[in-house]
Amino acid sequence: MEPGEQEPVSPSELNAWRRGFTPQAEIWNGRLAMLGLSVGLSVLLIARLANH
Repeated sequence: MEPGEQEPVSPSELNAWRRGFTPQAEIWNGRLAMLGLSVGLSVLLIARLANH
């Protein structure tokens, strides 16, 4: 394997619930952040529509 080349990772390994500074934890952090952002924006949109 050449320097800088990464070996492929199986999808089941990427979806594993791992703690610490691991690629799996970063994937879950991103997923939960996008979920929170979506829920927050949806609540704001519904609140604005309910006031009119």
